[in-house]
Amino acid sequence: MTVETVFNIEFSDRLKELPPYLFVEIDKAKRQARAEGRDIIDLGVGDPDTPTLPHIIQALQKSVTDPANHRYAFDAGLPLLRTEIAAWFKKRFGVELNPDTEIYPLIGSKEGLAHLPLGIINPKDKVILTDPAYPAYRASIAFAGGKIQNLPLKEGNGFLPDLKKLAEIKDAKAMWVNYPNNPTSATANLEFYKELVAIAKEKGIILVSDMAYSEIYFDGEKPPSILEVEGAKDIAIEFHSFSKTYNMTGWRIGWACGNPKLVAALAKVKSNFDSGIFQAIQVAGVTALRTKEEEIEDLRRMYQERRDLLINGLRGVGWKIPPPKAAFYVWARLPKGYTSSIETASRFLQEANVVVTPGIGFGEAGEGFIRMTITMPKDRLSEAIARLSKIL
Repeated sequence: MTVETVFNIEFSDRLKELPPYLFVEIDKAKRQARAEGRDIIDLGVGDPDTPTLPHIIQALQKSVTDPANHRYAFDAGLPLLRTEIAAWFKKRFGVELNPDTEIYPLIGSKEGLAHLPLGIINPKDKVILTDPAYPAYRASIAFAGGKIQNLPLKEGNGFLPDLKKLAEIKDAKAMWVNYPNNPTSATANLEFYKELVAIAKEKGIILVSDMAYSEIYFDGEKPPSILEVEGAKDIAIEFHSFSKTYNMTGWRIGWACGNPKLVAALAKVKSNFDSGIFQAIQVAGVTALRTKEEEIEDLRRMYQERRDLLINGLRGVGWKIPPPKAAFYVWARLPKGYTSSIETASRFLQEANVVVTPGIGFGEAGEGFIRMTITMPKDRLSEAIARLSKIL
């Protein structure tokens, strides 16, 4: 007779401290609703619904057959990719970047943002995080042992952090900023960045800028890069993505750029975790960066039409929402009669078969709001408006 040993396997303490990832929980609710045979309109997760541009796909199809691309990729990426990123950055922002020391390709900007804290944050270091914020920031800082100090984003201040309050915070190691912002869709101008950089340099705060939505903007107002500020490279690293600009969310490619030491810290962490981006995807990335501006402008025009359709449709039933300036999210105060963002999201799903994201999932300051995406064809947005009109 054999006696089986029962092992008590537990998650690590750092994993236990993390709340459930917001979008995983939303996905569970969606799958349950679909399993019940319900027609769900998903305004929850921001994932472009239109395909990757054909010339980018063709570049991948050609490069994937080249045996030279089947081996381990260089950690720092193809020199041609880094050179092309530098050229794109110079053209878009007027900023010179050294392709060898100030640019580092990533398997999507999310993984770079997740790995950076392991290279610059020590346990108990204070990290300033704007609230609400993309949930992945909080988890990555927590994994590195950082202690988060929230800096609320308030509607009255255009969802920008109060820099006077930032100046009062002592002994902070780093600060995360994200403009165009997820979830609020707010934008920051160059004057804001100049003041932010001045305070950060005075107080010795590393600035981590997430600019994944840099090319999704409306009414011709181009968002600036923090690296346009003189001296920003002394303290700042910025993250960019192919996902939103070129409809390449599933391809997983992006880059970090800025201060060489911060880039090197990220590179050292990544060299111990992964072996770079599949080289054929890097080749396709070069092609993506050479996309004609007219094609990106067509994408912006499509999102702006969708934005206006959703905003005007909901205004028609008395839900007044200010139009976003960038990104593809609509950040809305709860409609009359609703008091909780989770309750609102639940009612929209159960009573209208429309998925939205509760604001509380992005931080305490997100309570009182919900986020809706416009990554949905106009006919489905119109149907969502009709369904919500019935319950509002």
